[in-house]
Amino acid sequence: MGADASAFSFRTKTMSHPNLPMTEVLVVADCWQREPDSEAVIQRAVAAAAESVDEDVAEAEVAVMLTDDAGIRTLNSNWRGIDKPTNVLSFPALQPEGEWKEGDAPRMLGDIAIAYETMRREADEEKKPFDHHLSHLAVHGFLHLIGYDHENDDDAEEMEALETQILAHLGIPDPYADRPGTH
Repeated sequence: MGADASAFSFRTKTMSHPNLPMTEVLVVADCWQREPDSEAVIQRAVAAAAESVDEDVAEAEVAVMLTDDAGIRTLNSNWRGIDKPTNVLSFPALQPEGEWKEGDAPRMLGDIAIAYETMRREADEEKKPFDHHLSHLAVHGFLHLIGYDHENDDDAEEMEALETQILAHLGIPDPYADRPGTH
């Protein structure tokens, strides 16, 4: 995605538990080398989110791309028509008709992209540990993949409450606590 994408790229796949989705992490920007625990943080956050929802995510896959601002800006421009970087984007996969049956190919939940520079800046400005903010964005992205949204106040309140609950399970404080007018 970014200028340094060809210089640094690796994939990891982890299946934490048979009832959790397989999460693949693809690093496409070498700025993520500054945070060597990012993959483990994402794996833990996605697993916690999957365990906290009623959605059946067993035998499913999630892909998380760790990119930079240039890469996410391109995605944001191409898919949303917004020509600027953002912290996280989610791309839910189209789901096939009918129930998943044992023996079927794994179900792809979708892709999440997280931008290093924007995420780092937000964490610093909000005086949050990097891994806490990364966990929050991974949880946020995962919830989008399974149908949660924040297009209106009621949906936003529901999604934020679930994010807060999941993060609390991980020992991470409410990311919305310091925001005026929130729960």
